[in-house]
Amino acid sequence: MATSRDDMQDEKLTYRRYKDGDQEWGSWTNKIFKEDTSHKCPVYVQRTPPCQGSCPSGEDIRGWLDIVRGIEKPAEGMTMQEYAFRRSTDANPFPSVMGRVCPAPCEDGCNRNEVDDFVGINSVEQYIGDSALEAGFTFEIGADTGKKIAVIGGGPAGLAGAYQLRRKGHSVTLFDNHETLGGMMKYGIPGYRTPRNVLDGEINRIIDMGVEVKLKTWVGKDVSVEQLEKDFDAILWTVGAQAGRQLPIPGAEDAPNALTGVDFLEAFNDGRLQLVTEKVVVIGGGDTSIDVASVARRLGHIQNVADKDRPENVVLGHTAHDVASSAVRQGAEVMLLSRSPIEKMPAAEHEREDALREGVQIVGCITPVEVILGDNGRAKALRVQKLEEDGKTPIEGSEYEIELDLLVSAIGQGGKLDGFEEIGNERGLIDADQHYQVPGKPGHFVAGDIVRPHLLTTAIGQASIAVESIEHYLKHEELGKRPKVDKHQFNLLQKLRETGLDPAEYDHSSLWGTSDADFAVHNFEDRSKQEIIPADKLFLGHFSYTARKKREEDVPTMDEVLGHFQERMSGLPEEEAVAEADRCMSCGMCFECDNCVIYCPQDAVYRVKKDQQTMGRYVATDYSKCIGCHICADVCPTGYIDMAMGE
Repeated sequence: MATSRDDMQDEKLTYRRYKDGDQEWGSWTNKIFKEDTSHKCPVYVQRTPPCQGSCPSGEDIRGWLDIVRGIEKPAEGMTMQEYAFRRSTDANPFPSVMGRVCPAPCEDGCNRNEVDDFVGINSVEQYIGDSALEAGFTFEIGADTGKKIAVIGGGPAGLAGAYQLRRKGHSVTLFDNHETLGGMMKYGIPGYRTPRNVLDGEINRIIDMGVEVKLKTWVGKDVSVEQLEKDFDAILWTVGAQAGRQLPIPGAEDAPNALTGVDFLEAFNDGRLQLVTEKVVVIGGGDTSIDVASVARRLGHIQNVADKDRPENVVLGHTAHDVASSAVRQGAEVMLLSRSPIEKMPAAEHEREDALREGVQIVGCITPVEVILGDNGRAKALRVQKLEEDGKTPIEGSEYEIELDLLVSAIGQGGKLDGFEEIGNERGLIDADQHYQVPGKPGHFVAGDIVRPHLLTTAIGQASIAVESIEHYLKHEELGKRPKVDKHQFNLLQKLRETGLDPAEYDHSSLWGTSDADFAVHNFEDRSKQEIIPADKLFLGHFSYTARKKREEDVPTMDEVLGHFQERMSGLPEEEAVAEADRCMSCGMCFECDNCVIYCPQDAVYRVKKDQQTMGRYVATDYSKCIGCHICADVCPTGYIDMAMGE
């Protein structure tokens, strides 16, 4: 029966179970039995899936997806939700926040894209985080080491660093120059993307580990660096990039109504900024510029505004808006200009699409040339020039002016290093080596945007590595090289201990083989720190088309956006979260499908006895029966089997 046009519009039509030529069936007899050359036997090899390889936090994504879907069983007395939470937060203590706002490079890298559509990793992570907050799960603290660490900055990197340090048993004092913690998660992202009850819940869970907090304290002014060096065993700098960059064009520095995106969002998020102007122009193309434009559309403007209530005076801290005045506000015209073509803007695609729906006018391939000042000294227009499709080459004679009342630049950020300038570099940031040490400053470590402004998840991943380096520093150990694939990984030995299957003691005597030995895991190899498994190593024909379970979104239209501050993203209910996790192909790790057992012509591949089974120890091979036919490797959906034994 033919598929209707309506049905075709709702389905992704790129799915193909087999490639060209796969329908041709040759003689497997000739392929299997190769006289005396059939000597290779299967080895079970754990590799890193590309979702984890793409995750800047280095989360064990495959691990917590396998837990949610029910393949990896929780420790005794623990629910699936708590076990998934523990695995997820081993790398990242903010699953609720990250499940909402992370641009999800993991989903871009997902091998399932070669079958139908990526796994909704963010949506399952949000489910894990929201379930944990609802259940009141808390973090465990390591045994006290007697060591004291100062963390400078209470944003994502600082909080993640404090969390990892407390897990190791170190005492932590957290310094921040704001009235509350959160950094860019709180002051840089609007509340309709990161609901404050969710954000505060995940922050408080870290502080409840016994982190001492000193707010409204600027290190370098209120307390000296020298004093911290005396009082603490190590210092972790996570001060973020709090200084926005102004447009490097004539007139920008002189116009009081030419602001930076960082200052604009901070004024909105701390409640001071309640209104904008009638005509707002935003320069950028990244997520920050999208947030500025979307906030401006929500705030709107009023017709007659006192000078003290102009947005620039509020943003610069001279005054604050009266909430009552917003009752008569009207919509604002908001235009976002980007040098890149619209489809190549750095901002996440769904954020760009949401902004368009909300009534933001986005113009690509354009660059600002000059800020035009009025008689009152304020910016009244922006002269711009069109660019070629490469986003670089100016088009001669294409200049024109755009009228505006407010200009916001979201083109990059730098650090505010007042009082500790000697630690910074010429770019207003802090240098770091591969271990996130500050070069030439023993005992000083650094992570987050102050190294290089990037994603929240990047800052969190850097903090985790920095804490490992602090641990080695405190123990006077050599740091060595970081792994080639530097991620949090499933640990089979840890899993065996968790399930009471500890290997027996090994006396290190010489043996011909270990297949019957209790001290060794039979034909298992962990290559997760060396290799990321690509899609062409999987048996994709095993996976049928399964539509992604999508979260419901409350994105207002241009007619609804004014005053719309409700959360945009709804979480998946448990049944759908489990179903979405079940779409994971478990790349590089057995997911117990039984293909290798069923298709082995010699019954050489067998299931491990039930009382000896656990994740990563489900099947094994009897080498006395194996003929090296490689069928098990061919039909393994996850690429877990290599014909390597005997090489």
